Amino acid sequence: MIPAESSAVERVRKDDLDLLRVRTPHGVALIAEQGAQLLSYQPHGQPPVVWLSEQARFERGESVRGGIPVCWPWFGDLDRNPAAVQACAGSGLGATPKHGFARTLDWVCAEPTLEADGVTLLFKLDLSHGHAGWNGAAQLSLRIRLAEVLTVELGVTNESDAALTLSQALHTYFAVSDVRQVRVEGVDGARFVDTLDGWTTKTQSGDLHITAETDRLYLGIDRTLSIHDPGWSRRIDIQTSHSASAVIWNPWIDKAARLSQFADDAWQRMLCIETARVWDDLVQVAPGDTAYMAVHIQAVPLPA
Repeated sequence: MIPAESSAVERVRKDDLDLLRVRTPHGVALIAEQGAQLLSYQPHGQPPVVWLSEQARFERGESVRGGIPVCWPWFGDLDRNPAAVQACAGSGLGATPKHGFARTLDWVCAEPTLEADGVTLLFKLDLSHGHAGWNGAAQLSLRIRLAEVLTVELGVTNESDAALTLSQALHTYFAVSDVRQVRVEGVDGARFVDTLDGWTTKTQSGDLHITAETDRLYLGIDRTLSIHDPGWSRRIDIQTSHSASAVIWNPWIDKAARLSQFADDAWQRMLCIETARVWDDLVQVAPGDTAYMAVHIQAVPLPA
């Protein structure tokens, strides 16, 4: 245990994985060193904000269901990505893993910075010599700041001789009281790709209400999105930096029954809103340059 005022970080182990349990004056979090994956976050006196599956497995080489997995250097299925992203993938991975490989590798955590009002953790992943199945060279960083606002920032430094073209996401699972009762604010008028309707492009009208399986790539998003949750009398504000796309996903009933590490009824208690760079919002990093993307998350009580 490393004390500093009322902030603390404790190293623990769960099954196969090394974890960090973090406590600040504002809340508690659990983070896996594998994938630098923030697994859960709960403000004091509130329900969780970042959701972790009740059936989550803590296994080597497998992303844990829930939290904020880092999807990199591509998002989703590689063959659904633009040609420039696919060109960075070479042979050696066999069947290319969905959402890339960064979320299943061991990141190195520097000594945490503890302050009276919060904790900052910096994770690094050295890919300067590339990786099997990927034709690039890079250094990755993930900075997690746990204070009144939860901030997660992904940095990519290109150590290749050529530009890197990537898609990526901070695949955040948000906890909700009942997904059928919440609404997503801030998407009105936005263009989106509906992956469940032949990948057609549509325009959002009004707030988004989840009434069926949902898997959408929202584009041109340069505003704060919010989850309005009357069941828990709160709003979760999601503000991003250097991201103009967002993925909104809920598996609903049938797909939930097919998912691993996922209870049949868990779809009711979660909603993914993923801070992303996808589709026509790709990351392009020149040799020697660094590109950042961040999400800032805060739960706010609804007016009485």
